Amino acid sequence: MLSRLRLLTLVLGVIAVLLTPLTASAFTPKPPPLATPWTNQVSVTNPLPEYPRPQLTRAEWQSLNGVWQFAPTSDLNNPPTGTLPEEVLVPYPIESALSGIQRHENRMYYKRTFTVPAGWSGRHVQLNFGAVMWQSKVWVNGTLLGTHEGGYDAFSYDITSALRAGSNDIVVGVWAPVDTEDIPLGKQRLNRGGIWYTPSSGIWQTVWLEPTQPTWITRLDTIPNVAAGGLDLTVQGSSPGQAVHAQVLSGGQVVGEASGVSGTSFRVAVPNARLWSPDDPFLYDLRVTMGSDAVGGYFGMRSVGKAMLGGFLRPTLNGKFVYALGTLDQGYWPDGLYTAPTDDALRFDLEQQKALGFTMVRKHIKVESARWFYWADKLGLMVWQDMPSLVAGRNASATGEARYEFELRRMVDNRKQITSITQWIPFNEGWGEFQAGRIADLVKSLDPSRLVNHNSGSNCCDSDPDPGNGDVIDDHMYVGPGVARAPSTTRVLQLGEYGGLGLHVPGHEWPSGNSFAYEMLPTPDALTTRYAQITSQLPDLITGSGLSGSVYTEPTDVEDEINGFYTYDRQVQKMDFARVRAVNQQVLAAANGTALPLGKLVSFRVTTPTYTNRYLRHIDGVANTEVIDAGSNQTLKQDATFWVRPGLSNSNCYSFESRNFPGQYLRQRDLRIYISGDASAADATFCTHPGLSGGGTSLESAARPGYYLRHRNSEVWLDTDTGGSYRDDATWNLVPAWWRSGADLAVGQSRTFRVTTPGYTDRVLRHREGLARTDVIDANSSLTDRQDASFVIRAGLAESSCYSLESVNFPGQYLRHSNYRLQKASNDGTDTFRKDATFCAQPPRAGGTGNVSLQSINYPTYYVRHASELVYIATVGGANAWDGGASYDADTTWTNQPGLGG
Repeated sequence: MLSRLRLLTLVLGVIAVLLTPLTASAFTPKPPPLATPWTNQVSVTNPLPEYPRPQLTRAEWQSLNGVWQFAPTSDLNNPPTGTLPEEVLVPYPIESALSGIQRHENRMYYKRTFTVPAGWSGRHVQLNFGAVMWQSKVWVNGTLLGTHEGGYDAFSYDITSALRAGSNDIVVGVWAPVDTEDIPLGKQRLNRGGIWYTPSSGIWQTVWLEPTQPTWITRLDTIPNVAAGGLDLTVQGSSPGQAVHAQVLSGGQVVGEASGVSGTSFRVAVPNARLWSPDDPFLYDLRVTMGSDAVGGYFGMRSVGKAMLGGFLRPTLNGKFVYALGTLDQGYWPDGLYTAPTDDALRFDLEQQKALGFTMVRKHIKVESARWFYWADKLGLMVWQDMPSLVAGRNASATGEARYEFELRRMVDNRKQITSITQWIPFNEGWGEFQAGRIADLVKSLDPSRLVNHNSGSNCCDSDPDPGNGDVIDDHMYVGPGVARAPSTTRVLQLGEYGGLGLHVPGHEWPSGNSFAYEMLPTPDALTTRYAQITSQLPDLITGSGLSGSVYTEPTDVEDEINGFYTYDRQVQKMDFARVRAVNQQVLAAANGTALPLGKLVSFRVTTPTYTNRYLRHIDGVANTEVIDAGSNQTLKQDATFWVRPGLSNSNCYSFESRNFPGQYLRQRDLRIYISGDASAADATFCTHPGLSGGGTSLESAARPGYYLRHRNSEVWLDTDTGGSYRDDATWNLVPAWWRSGADLAVGQSRTFRVTTPGYTDRVLRHREGLARTDVIDANSSLTDRQDASFVIRAGLAESSCYSLESVNFPGQYLRHSNYRLQKASNDGTDTFRKDATFCAQPPRAGGTGNVSLQSINYPTYYVRHASELVYIATVGGANAWDGGASYDADTTWTNQPGLGG
């Protein structure tokens, strides 16, 4: 099918070139602020020559892209009859360099002539617009054909009655108010800057003519019905009730066909369907006739839903949980703004995201051309489709709300046939939000076959209170990742935006001089390391919090935003793409249950329905499951905590070492599970598989292939499939550990923490004038200095399995971090303070008996570190001067000794 569709596209492109009138022109686009690799490939006689509508194709067509006449105006009611003073390259928005105008106009006229090919005689002629921003009026030979409002949807006119022999005139008048009116416009602003971008006004998608029969097909609504083994097809036409016939083809061979009537759904059988997915984006061809009108199309067979899998509600693709690892794709170009310079450029962005290992793209408050969706379908990227927002920061008028709802309906209706779209997102961070619950229900009624996310980022910004409607709970967290809420029994959990890591690349930035990112990094290596660091935190959220999808900001820089994998001009890769792909693949492997976090503490949560509050623990050497919660005692929590180690008999598998009995591992003996230090390597080695119940992970014994770790009447055994609840019982969620500290501190004792970095071992951690630092302090120092360097170990204020450090000489005051700097402060009772003052003790990063590293609980990749006498929380790949470096491990390792101050 793919090769056939490619051939069809090439043929149609050749026909379009042959039919396009080529007139001599001295027109040249203006130089853009940044040139992409495709800027100079743009043809001024036949730009974007590809057939623009891959899901409803006709063999004959004529592109009207190219140089048109142009003029600003204050009056759109009297179309011009003479020559207009300027030229514009259609279909690039007028503010773009490629258009040749490169400025905004509120009102404007476009004009050109065309000739209908003689071979079209006796047929109707359709004038098609891919999209015009925002209101348009169209005249052919002085006849007003109609007015269209809406910047993101295609529309057409039957111009047959307005045509004349020979040359014909077309005039398009456009009103583009941008943010001076309440219209759906996404991130366009007249006063661009920051996260708001240059407008994209006027004609911004292909304009073309095509001949049809007097009764013709206008749209193919394709809804794959995997459960029924067929395609539910509605052929929309210029007249309902017409006889239609459809054929489904694979590799050029008809595999199913059926007849029906236009305007009414009927089913075409697709036997033994090959299902579309990111791993196998297989597409079927579609051939439909209505009388003598014939069109081509395509579709993918796939189902979208949600199900309780592995103890969490998950979105499903073809009945399986497929983690949606995505990017925030805004679809802007420095030369063409809303319009990619060429189809190769359009494809490039999606190809690069796919190559980086992403499975999804969130199309952010913009609706792309049909060809963009074709490439997403073909390449295999799930799409979360945003509705372009009304203006943020103000309540829309009743007129604005009506416009929004009208365009929302058209977006859903006109994109139902897109295979890759798996989720609709009406609102973003509350921008222009109104009646969100009703709107979510409206979208679901328009398209029950996909998930609906009422508001991405409903935990922040301008968002109204969450009405609870829709299928999704969506948080935003920068830099993150993190979530503020949990999935429910009706709504899955996703992280709609995180990341935003930036890097300056001189010579490849928008020339405003106001570039920014949520966190700046100094080098490509540091940027890559930081990306890997934050993204590596996703597995804990997937297994522990039920996260089902995440969106990184963003694939490319966009104007002032410099937080892309690529620069805005697509000329420079800002990260090491091989490393990015590797960490992305680890996230996906963790999500499907095949990769576990080596060297980390985990707990095994039961996934069997009604038993999900139970965890695997050992008692007297025997493994069982038991109810554990925040109030459980220390012994129980530690018994339920294990280190993930490389498999003792196979390093591609795993072994699980007891947290509180070092050197003892979970092992099988006569099929029962124990902890023991004398087990054979194979008996203590388990190999991962995707959870047998459809979520989580299942653990197969290396010693007994085919036998899986399962719980049975609270006991833990190896077993084969016995039916009943076996698949649930043999599926586990390996979640963040109940006991968060991997090393022990003595609660209630006074301790001093000595520097271990060679050359500085006479220095200790102390507070002075409220700030933490290191100084040379010993038994001969003053009492005040010794007390400043002594801290009473307390159970963590935010987490009892971690620790807080109370000042010896200022009772009630604790070490906490604020803006990364460690300092002494009084407990103000807030959740933020409790987290900032809680540190998990971990095995020393630089090793050494009696040493310890102190990990921030709310910044889990950050450790207490000294740098130039000052003390911070620091991370390996961070943007701060005190992050990383050759001495990082030594600087974050402290000798835990009796307090110098008593």
